[in-house]
Amino acid sequence: MASMRKTKLEETAWVVDLEKAAAAAGDSPSSEAARYWHRHSIYRVPSCIKDLNRRAYHPQVVSLGPFHHSHPNLLPMETHKRRSLLHFLRRHRRRHKSSPLAEFAAAVAAVADELEGAYQGLAEEWPEEEVEERRERFLEMMVTDGCFLLEVMRTATGWEVNDYADDDPVFSSHGLLYTVPYIRRDMIMIENQLPLLVLEKLVAVETGIQENEDFINKLVLRFLSPEAWPMATGVGLALHPLDILRRSLLFGPAPTPRVPPETSPPPDDIIRSAEELYEAGIRFRRSPTSSLHDIRFDARRGVLHLPAIAVDDTTEYMLLNLMAFERLHTHAGGGNDVTAYVFFMDNMVDSARDVALLAARRIVVNTVGSDKAVARMFNGLSRDVVLEPVSALDDVHREVNAYCRRRWHRWRANLVHTYFRSPWSFLSLAAAVFLLVMTVMQTVYTVLPFYKGG
Repeated sequence: MASMRKTKLEETAWVVDLEKAAAAAGDSPSSEAARYWHRHSIYRVPSCIKDLNRRAYHPQVVSLGPFHHSHPNLLPMETHKRRSLLHFLRRHRRRHKSSPLAEFAAAVAAVADELEGAYQGLAEEWPEEEVEERRERFLEMMVTDGCFLLEVMRTATGWEVNDYADDDPVFSSHGLLYTVPYIRRDMIMIENQLPLLVLEKLVAVETGIQENEDFINKLVLRFLSPEAWPMATGVGLALHPLDILRRSLLFGPAPTPRVPPETSPPPDDIIRSAEELYEAGIRFRRSPTSSLHDIRFDARRGVLHLPAIAVDDTTEYMLLNLMAFERLHTHAGGGNDVTAYVFFMDNMVDSARDVALLAARRIVVNTVGSDKAVARMFNGLSRDVVLEPVSALDDVHREVNAYCRRRWHRWRANLVHTYFRSPWSFLSLAAAVFLLVMTVMQTVYTVLPFYKGG
């Protein structure tokens, strides 16, 4: 009976199919899937992450790429995207006396496989369509979105002569003030990325210059973050705008752990809040650069150097999408530097008092108004986020904790926390000391005549 049941199971379709797949895969069953994984750089955010703050991962004005292309709320911008494409082509035709659309399409089509591979699960977006029809739609989308981004970035940065109408809803002064900031915010959504390879190919046809990676990197960074530190040249084309933003936050050499990770256990406790560190004698100083790598602790002087961070309406979205990118983009070995920084700041900022302390040192530049809102933002960023065992800030963490565990610094923190946290507690301490001194003096003056008389 058992052998008959086994024989029937061996003949079922799903068993046969899996046996064939296992035989074809050989010793590495995941090698076939891995050939696609290593090409991905633009991802769907899992529900376990997105459900915590859906607005942070969904574009509000414009769709870039296929993931949100047909969303009803984003369709009005499609008209403006098509207009920008016509402006782009008309301007090129006046310069070169030719019709360049076929050239642009051919340049993008040459890297279509690489572009499609950048999107995780793209085949599932249009499962009912034929491959050829899907490829045509995809190429049209890449060319249109790429030209639109070039037009927006050039107009906003003053690079290109503006040949749009004065009342244009996107490309006029009014549009740059009221519409472009939303486009800029949508460009940092991980699901709403456009591979910069598209822009490279379009610019190569437009200018005839094939080596334009540095130009594309600088153009995107100048649009996303005009105050950012200039990117290094010769580092290769970034993956997409979100990757550009991450690189701009992590410029400069990464700190080298003083102890090899395999022999260095993680810190045994969380870092204290900014106010608690201040009470323990640690002083805060603004780092000379804004790089998240420029965080260090001077144990001899008790000074913690931190880069400045401007907190505005887009900061939360930016950090959440950067953390999602670090979590999902595993094959590149890019590290967890942004996630480690967010955890570090979440531990340091517990209340509005911590924000006020860091703002007084020009480390937190608060443009949202309320210190409590900034504290609430930092406290919510790391919800349900797992930090890797080896973090980029482990050394700083250990040094700060070791400094706070010293006996004198513990006594100082307790003294400051108990007697110097408010004016009333300080006045109570001063009154107690004054009464003690007066009592001692009274005792001395009472006893002194007795000894003199004797």
